Amino acid sequence: MISLDINGKSVKVDADPNTPLLWVLRDHLQLTGTKYGCGMAQCGACTVHLDGRAIRSCVTPVSVASGKQVTTIEGLAETALGKTVQGAWQKVGVPQCGYCQSGQIMAATALLKETPHPSEAQISAAMDGNLCRCGTYNRIRTAIQTAAEELKGGAK
Repeated sequence: MISLDINGKSVKVDADPNTPLLWVLRDHLQLTGTKYGCGMAQCGACTVHLDGRAIRSCVTPVSVASGKQVTTIEGLAETALGKTVQGAWQKVGVPQCGYCQSGQIMAATALLKETPHPSEAQISAAMDGNLCRCGTYNRIRTAIQTAAEELKGGAK
C-alpha cells in the first residue's frame, strides 16, 4: 500500500511503486481530468503539481509522490488561484477540443504561483513542452496574462 496526499485528502492505493502516477490517478482514484497524451513527458497533457511544482505524471513513479502533496486539475478547482486561471480560460475562450487544457492550466497555475506577473519570456518558458494540437497558443498566452491581471486584485 502506498500512502498519498491527493488534493488535500489522504488515500492509500494498492499499486506497484513503479506504476506511473498518471495511472494511479486515473485508474485507482478515478481522477480522470489528468490526461494521457504521449507517455514520454513530451506533451504536457498529464501535468499535475507535486508539492506545488508542475510535473509530468506519465513518467513519475507513484512512489515518488508518497509523502508529498499532489494536486490534480480537480483539486486545483478548489483554490482561488485555480478558479482565477480557469475563469480566465473561459473568459478568453481558450479550449477547442479541450484535451490538453487540464495540463495547460496546471502549467499556467504553477507559473503564476511562482511568478504572479510573468513576462512574455517567462510565459514561453513555463509553457514550453505543453502541446496543443488545435493551436490555441495565442489564447493560452492571453488567458495567462488575463489571470495575472486579475491576480493583482488578490486571488491566491
